[in-house]
Amino acid sequence: MHLLDALNNSLPEVFRAIDLMGVLLNGILGGKVARERNFDAVGFCILAIMTALAGGMIRDLLLTTRTGAPVAITDPYYLGFAIIGALIAMAFRMDSRVWSVLLVIADGMVLGCWSATGAIKTLDAGFAIMPAILMGIMTAIGGGMVRDISAGLVPRVFGGNNLYATPAFACSLVTVVFWYMGQPVLGMGASIIVGLVFTGMAHWRRWKLPQTREWTITLTYSQLKALRGGKR
Repeated sequence: MHLLDALNNSLPEVFRAIDLMGVLLNGILGGKVARERNFDAVGFCILAIMTALAGGMIRDLLLTTRTGAPVAITDPYYLGFAIIGALIAMAFRMDSRVWSVLLVIADGMVLGCWSATGAIKTLDAGFAIMPAILMGIMTAIGGGMVRDISAGLVPRVFGGNNLYATPAFACSLVTVVFWYMGQPVLGMGASIIVGLVFTGMAHWRRWKLPQTREWTITLTYSQLKALRGGKR
């Protein structure tokens, strides 16, 4: 029990560091989209802020009657880290393989951390399991969706890309299980591990959900005639 208590006391600082790393990382990702769209400095900053903070802001606004103002505007570090991410994206392209690997690793950890944060805040506010999972997913993917819409793109989470919403669902579910066991801090740690492994595997193996396809049936004249019983 002493070891468990020590973990519960020390892990929040680690999670705080991962949380801020996530803000920085998503600021960079928003800036990369701004670079792809040839936006100016204002566009870089706006997309960085949206990517880094919009998911959490949407969550907090939905929970505002029980949790207060969105943490994105009450924590002074959030906005600053998002803007730093935009500046990094403006200064460096980060197209190398090393950067890509590092971004995937960091992205997986952050996805787990933010999914857990959304689920825990929802459960602590007195909501049930399904809203907690929904808010966990929204916290993880909401910023990217707002970013893509603002940049005139179809949100990438809607399909055709590596899995992202699915790992967020898994992380949120894991967090909910640990919360009901009375170990929310360990749940966040488990969620980060699940997010890292799941997201890493999805990128490495190029996992994607199946997409709907339009099936066109082409019949020759003789086949059509046979189906109609030989009648013209």
